[in-house]
Amino acid sequence: MKLSIIIPALNEENSIVKTLKQLQPLRDEGHEVIVVDGGSDDQTWQLSEPLVDHAIQSHPGRARQMNRGAALASNEILLFLHADTRLPDDATQQIDAALNCTMKVWGRFDVRLTGQPFMFRVIERMINQRSCITGIATGDQAIFVRRAVFELFGGYAEIPLMEDVELTKSLRSISWPCCIKSAVVTSSRRWEKNGIVKTIWLMWRLRFLYFIGVDPRKLAASYR
Repeated sequence: MKLSIIIPALNEENSIVKTLKQLQPLRDEGHEVIVVDGGSDDQTWQLSEPLVDHAIQSHPGRARQMNRGAALASNEILLFLHADTRLPDDATQQIDAALNCTMKVWGRFDVRLTGQPFMFRVIERMINQRSCITGIATGDQAIFVRRAVFELFGGYAEIPLMEDVELTKSLRSISWPCCIKSAVVTSSRRWEKNGIVKTIWLMWRLRFLYFIGVDPRKLAASYR
């Protein structure tokens, strides 16, 4: 099966080329790469264009950008990848095995953070275990899904935060995720900039408030 890898981006000129260069062997195998730029004021879109099958521009909003990319995609499996995240070398084989050998229709990867302090290893373990236990995944885990199922639920809810949680709650009603142990490597820059403890507290607080029904627009203001 072939993948359409959809990357929402906004002001990612410092990381987008490294991400896209890693994906060139997959393009050679017939997989598709789509970058949806959300109105960057740097060189993100220009740097992306030579390295992808489609580079398009969109109004900002990660959910909106990913939906636009999905509408343009031509392959059966959609994989949503953050611009600062690298897939493991065996990603396509792992996805193929997971979806062809099980009754599941979607999944995600374990995550590894780039930061070196031991606390990041603890955070990774918490994220990965929580995801498998709850059946909920976040965008930095490189969510993949059969296109027909994604379309069945209308894609991502175009809300300013928690769009990944909202989608995977819906997908969970059909099947539990394939929890692939090969890890994607994602930047720990937010944790390093804002502080590990502060970031953990913020993310847990936002998730709790979302689950009790607080408007995502209010949560997005706190997140920013």
